Amino acid sequence: MEWIYSLIDFVLHIDKHLVEIVNNYQTWTYLILFLIIFVETGVVVMPFLPGDSLLFAAGMLAAQPNDLNIWLMVFLLLIAAITGDSLNYSIGKRFGMGITRFKIFGKQVVKPEQIEKTHAFYEKYGSKTIVIARFVPIVRTLAPFVGGIGKMHYGTFLTYNVVGAFLWVVGITFAGYFLGNIPLIRDNFSKVVLLIIVISVLPIVFEVVKEKLKSKKENA
Repeated sequence: MEWIYSLIDFVLHIDKHLVEIVNNYQTWTYLILFLIIFVETGVVVMPFLPGDSLLFAAGMLAAQPNDLNIWLMVFLLLIAAITGDSLNYSIGKRFGMGITRFKIFGKQVVKPEQIEKTHAFYEKYGSKTIVIARFVPIVRTLAPFVGGIGKMHYGTFLTYNVVGAFLWVVGITFAGYFLGNIPLIRDNFSKVVLLIIVISVLPIVFEVVKEKLKSKKENA
């Protein structure tokens, strides 16, 4: 359970941890950020890694006096997001629902009901799900995987993959870059992270509530 607490601490205090990473690893920070985004988007059993908050914090950190270059960072994170989704698509196409049998510490990491919810996104938004899902935790990791299971045409997938990655990485990283120095945001970063997480999961909550209301009406 200790790794869960460490992950929560990393997410809530990601700004402080990134400062430590820059101080300890300097130029290697680019690779570390690249790998986190690549794994979060590319490995279907890792949907719990930070995405939105990491991009915002990385942008905020790049605005501080240090050796991080915002343009190089955004370029590398774009590549990580695009190649990560492409890997996830390939995993879905190759292994299908068999991946739901994968367990860590005896627990299923990817559950069939999570796949079903992602399917619901596809039914509602079609191929645009690949773009929209970029801003929704868990669904962000599962959407390309489900696209692979459904054998979505790769050209269509890649187009939406690139567009979604650009909007997500550029939008959130530069938001952190330009807004991160505002004292109210900088001094309350943990609360900002929680707000980002809450806003990100609202679409999932909305869909769950909508489905429950629909079921009640059908059973009435």
